[in-house]
Amino acid sequence: MENKYLVGKKIVPKPVKKGLSVVEMIENHFQAYNAGRLKMASRLMNEKLLNNDVTVGMSITGALTPAGLGGGCIVPLIQNGFVDWIVATGANLYHDTHFGLGLELFEGKSNIDDTLLRKKGVVRIYDIFFDYKVLLSTDNFYRKIIKGSEFQKEMSSSEFHYKIGKYLHEREKILKIKNKSVLSTAYLYGVPIYTSSPGDSSIGMNIAATALDGNGLKFDVNKDVNETASIVLNTKRTKGKSAVILLGGGSPKNFVLQTEPQIQEVLGIVEKGHDYFIQITDARPDTGGLSGATPSEAVSWGKIDPNQLPDTVVVYTDITIALPILTSYVLTKHKPRKHKKIIYQLPKLLNKLKVEYFKVNK
Repeated sequence: MENKYLVGKKIVPKPVKKGLSVVEMIENHFQAYNAGRLKMASRLMNEKLLNNDVTVGMSITGALTPAGLGGGCIVPLIQNGFVDWIVATGANLYHDTHFGLGLELFEGKSNIDDTLLRKKGVVRIYDIFFDYKVLLSTDNFYRKIIKGSEFQKEMSSSEFHYKIGKYLHEREKILKIKNKSVLSTAYLYGVPIYTSSPGDSSIGMNIAATALDGNGLKFDVNKDVNETASIVLNTKRTKGKSAVILLGGGSPKNFVLQTEPQIQEVLGIVEKGHDYFIQITDARPDTGGLSGATPSEAVSWGKIDPNQLPDTVVVYTDITIALPILTSYVLTKHKPRKHKKIIYQLPKLLNKLKVEYFKVNK
């Protein structure tokens, strides 16, 4: 009688060959531990998350864009229709802006005297170096742009980032920049980008500074919460499925996941949770770093459909290692998807959310 536990793919120690492709490496050499989990995540994304009826939300946490992962990985994923909406830290979007403005960042060393760097006007993000003037130039860009009449109102962070992306796209065209920023690419393909903590970045700091001069720009955080919930609800109501790809943890991770508790617990609308779940993180649940965010814990919150637990993967590793591998795999294995262009649908989706809310809350 066959042992039901011994039915997986056999582990075979194949020699690594010269000129190995990423797909071959994943399929033939990622056989256990977090290499095995990364293979599971790659296959899950290719085989299920990228089906046409799936809406993919991504959270971006940690200093990923200054490390080149914005233009290197996230931009190609957006261009190929593999990411439909995003929640990112303001810091990631601020540093992403450097590349759209043609400003330079350099590889450096982490074991260096920071007081010396300070004297030389060099800013360090671990082993990334850049001139202090990069910050001042980016600050100046934001201060100048948000003085425009179109910014003199309260708006969602998705509307704000869409407008910023438009200006960055025009700047990139002038500078003939090929590796576009996440913000400009999201603008081109109608991908809404949210910031769960608008004041917690240099972008928010500059907006706060201009408020002292009477600038009228304010963020409508309530609209952010309801818009993101409406994206997920509409996916389910149109017989689609909702997927989340969580790059790291923090506030963006929770903001993506809380869409389901917002629908079920707060708005009182019957729903089951996200269908597909991929997380890449180096945090641990037992220290609180992943509190409420592992797939099994997320089920207890209503964030994940309990019937979909087999379609969840957590890869415990460095995002800067895993994301390029994952990106290369799916770009090779999966044809581009049609862009959903959700940014243009948000007023309609928000109205549909209101209709369902008032049905159960008369």
